[in-house]
Amino acid sequence: MLADRYLTFTREQWSELRAATPLTLSERDLELLRGINERIDLDEVATVYLPLTRLINLYVAATQNLHTASAAFLGTKAPRVPYVIGVAGSVAVGKSTFARILQALLAHWPDHPKVDLVTTDGFLHPNQVLEERGIMNRKGFPESYDTRRLLQFLRDLKSGAATVTAPVYSHVVYDIVPNESVVVRQPDILIIEGLNVLQVGGAAEGVAPTEFVSDYFDFSIYIDADERDIEEFYVQRFLTLCETVFQEPDSFFQHYAHLTRDEAAETARVIWREINGKNLRENIAPTKTRAGLLLFKGRDHRVTSMKLRRL
Repeated sequence: MLADRYLTFTREQWSELRAATPLTLSERDLELLRGINERIDLDEVATVYLPLTRLINLYVAATQNLHTASAAFLGTKAPRVPYVIGVAGSVAVGKSTFARILQALLAHWPDHPKVDLVTTDGFLHPNQVLEERGIMNRKGFPESYDTRRLLQFLRDLKSGAATVTAPVYSHVVYDIVPNESVVVRQPDILIIEGLNVLQVGGAAEGVAPTEFVSDYFDFSIYIDADERDIEEFYVQRFLTLCETVFQEPDSFFQHYAHLTRDEAAETARVIWREINGKNLRENIAPTKTRAGLLLFKGRDHRVTSMKLRRL
């Protein structure tokens, strides 16, 4: 059934769709964008990302023309409304790095130079709220997000508001940062990256059950991989964090910093089994077929195949 709804491409077939799209990132640029333990190189950027930016550029132009046509019909001026891209997938699958690279590449296209990136981590409920509700161990699950606030953010954005703000989340202190916000001022493109951005089940408190975050997306991407590989991505990232970020004095996870490598690996697998893997199977993976594009990664983090939804 999936094959009927999507066009399937091998890595080589997808690469050919790059056409003459130039590579606008240097190795130095890429080094600053890479995530922990991800070995994305310029060949990966040229093969996977450049065809995608060409496709998105065409989609953005078509959407802008549609806004112009609608405004002409109504006898009004076309509003300045950003093209919104949702990026979904599991913890540790590489969403954040993917979104940062996509942002950098799209910003080099002359038709849409202002590209912003917002992660849904900022819309998690503060730890105090999670603790009061007894769901601190379900952070990242749908019920841990302030979905009403995220929807309001997207409504304002798509209504043409001059300025909208999003909360800031710190992965070091593992909580929302008080009195800090990300300011978004009418970008040409906005990328929204998060675990459950394609979720449609379970309405949040105060949110109409017929309204979902993905309703505000113009295009969506799901990054996929075999669960065994994602678990290994997570374990390797956890080991690296034990040697780096978890060593910081204000790190929420400082108590993991002194584990032996074997203890850290076992701890990571328990966390995966009881939290992240469960969230993937129950809430994240079931949403993949709602995406406009599915990218499948191999165990080396390189994309091996793509599925593009038929229009």
